[in-house]
Amino acid sequence: MKSTPLRCLTWLGIVCSHSHVSIVEAQDSTHKVEIVTNSIGMKLSRIPAGTFQMGSSKTEPERKRDEAAHKISLSKPFLIGVYEVTQSEFGRVMGTSAAQKAIFRGGLRPMDNATWESSNTFCQALSRLPAEQQAGRKYRLPTEAEWEYACRAQTTTAFHFGDSLSSKQANFNGQYPYGDAEPAVYLRKTADVGSYKPNAFGLYDMHGNVAEWCSDWYDREYYYDSPAADPLGPPVGVTETGFNVKQSTRKKYYLSVRGGCWLDDARACRSACRFKGMPEINYRLIGFRVVCESATR
Repeated sequence: MKSTPLRCLTWLGIVCSHSHVSIVEAQDSTHKVEIVTNSIGMKLSRIPAGTFQMGSSKTEPERKRDEAAHKISLSKPFLIGVYEVTQSEFGRVMGTSAAQKAIFRGGLRPMDNATWESSNTFCQALSRLPAEQQAGRKYRLPTEAEWEYACRAQTTTAFHFGDSLSSKQANFNGQYPYGDAEPAVYLRKTADVGSYKPNAFGLYDMHGNVAEWCSDWYDREYYYDSPAADPLGPPVGVTETGFNVKQSTRKKYYLSVRGGCWLDDARACRSACRFKGMPEINYRLIGFRVVCESATR
């Protein structure tokens, strides 16, 4: 089902009103989704605290060594963007010229070509807006654990859709589906956010479209001894990029990226699949979505 974000909100059952909080029911799910709308019109879904199996089972096809399965508990609920941050939203906060750095232009397209640093700068600038400060909202990138928990939406399969993925369900290279799905269309570009069905938490494009920055330093071995509660990733950079970066030691290390993108095969869009990126590099494949802390209604 392809539709604009506004139509998708109607499809979810959200009634547009002056209220900043709506309770909805995601299609094909009994889970009640609470949507909060902030001062720039960005929609966020309230994710409940809970426990889940992070990583992939040894029997999951195409799994990688860095996906070791382990039980994780998230002790606090949090808000996360219903959509990947759009170019329109990015421009409202960072300025039109900043948003024009996107490769695939369009106000409802996800902000691509985003560095990890520019994504963090956006979160900080959004947090500084007077209306957001008044509401007690502070924004940041999700941890890997928060991202995967939100993506899975209480599922244990390779994708929140199940154990197969077609490009009728998400934006990736549809010539290389997963499971028993048939080959289908390959757009070769990003799509407007909300063009495909959401998961049970009301989140769109958790598989494909643009890959998404997380806050964690990337460590291939981290899952083998990760804290069982609220893991934040390694406290310092672990995996060196191998590039001669003189300006800052911090910039010498990789950070975590999740979700797969429009260019990837379906296997790279699995809920457990992990990638890495350099903080200062503009990747046309990577965007982000935000997490909101200390939110009030």
